[in-house]
Amino acid sequence: MSRIYTRVVSSVLFPLQERLKHHNTVAIRREMERSQWWPADQIRQYQIDRLLAFLCDVQKHVPYYRDLFARTGFDPREVTDLAALSRLPFLTKEVIRTQTEALKADNAQDLARFNTGGSSGEPLIFYIGKERVSHDVAAKWRATRWWEVDIGDTEIVVWGSPIELGSQDRVRQVRDKLMRTKLLPAFEMSADRLDEFIADIRAMRPKMLFGYPSALAHIARHADARGIAMNDLGVKVAFVTSERLYDEQRAQIEKTFGCRVANGYGGRDAGFIAHQCPSGGMHITAEDIIVEIIGPNGEALAPGKSGEIVVTHLATRAFPFIRYRTGDVGVVDEKLCACGRGLPLLKEIQGRTTDFVVALDGTVMHGLALVYVVRDLPGVKEFKIVQESLNLTRIFLVTDAAFQPGSEQTIITGFKRRLGNEVNIEIERVVSIPKEASGKFRYIVSKVATSSTGSVA
Repeated sequence: MSRIYTRVVSSVLFPLQERLKHHNTVAIRREMERSQWWPADQIRQYQIDRLLAFLCDVQKHVPYYRDLFARTGFDPREVTDLAALSRLPFLTKEVIRTQTEALKADNAQDLARFNTGGSSGEPLIFYIGKERVSHDVAAKWRATRWWEVDIGDTEIVVWGSPIELGSQDRVRQVRDKLMRTKLLPAFEMSADRLDEFIADIRAMRPKMLFGYPSALAHIARHADARGIAMNDLGVKVAFVTSERLYDEQRAQIEKTFGCRVANGYGGRDAGFIAHQCPSGGMHITAEDIIVEIIGPNGEALAPGKSGEIVVTHLATRAFPFIRYRTGDVGVVDEKLCACGRGLPLLKEIQGRTTDFVVALDGTVMHGLALVYVVRDLPGVKEFKIVQESLNLTRIFLVTDAAFQPGSEQTIITGFKRRLGNEVNIEIERVVSIPKEASGKFRYIVSKVATSSTGSVA
């Protein structure tokens, strides 16, 4: 009976909802399920064709790009390969903030206003049209089906976005009930609330979980501590996104819930960039998104090289994202996935540029170099590392009785070994460490400008 209900939702109720919203999600998802099997060369040519049409439309209707193309002598009709993008400047958050109105297409209708807070707390306000929504939802839906689950299967969502959590009106509650989705607030994680979450998950017996890796791992650890089994519920997959997925988080979630973990990469601004398939490949949504890996001087890097991820989203004619700097660091794979899909792969998503730290001598390294010093010390329950400047790094620690008197000096010595002996290391013992406003948790934040993250140690 459960599978019959899922088929009704995925083939009738959800398509009806999308039609009422004037979204083309169903048709796009079906086309994506065909195009994912195309050879890589055919997908690349499809990208070129779409890019040409996209840039011509943008030139005609978007004031910011019409002026930019005229000023730089860029003619989109001459686009014959993806490398043509390198002739255009990057789209940065600052450009979006200062040119918001000029980035709106003059023929755009029903634009939805969105914002992201970011680690700095300064909001980025941008707009999304129905075309973009349809394509993003279709890409996520396709990836969901890779794992033999579908819209309409029971789902627990652990999320912290004010957009989702602020929209819990009666209509949304009815919709979630019909779709068999339950939302748990990721920024409300006291011990009592975690007990409630575990009870909710056990009662619902979801086929899939969706949320921040830190939140799902936190729930999993709490269930283990309470001695409550969660691996007998029939969970097939846990989709995680919006944060770096650490190996220990994947292991914790898989062990506690008895399911696979599927990583996803993207955001409200850049779109759903890549999703992991059961064979392990992080497939780029290449039908919609062109990914460039950029070095420290703005040059395009070859597959296998680490640099900043820059994206062009081809379904954003209403408010274009062209060569948008994500602030994330990653590597595009030289090979394709063993699953047989022709979609290119992200080999690594190494984190945000602010997840990297800079030693006093200028060496850039991933923050994991510091995380490993703290993480496995006895008595450390929670921690957060903030690189305030080249000369000062702070560590906030939540500890219990197992924390040893000499452990603080162990941390200081380990940090100085990596950052430099002259760097000041300050440790502050706290009762709790707050999450970001969105509900995410960040283990490490660097306030040092890391323009050299194209070459990561």
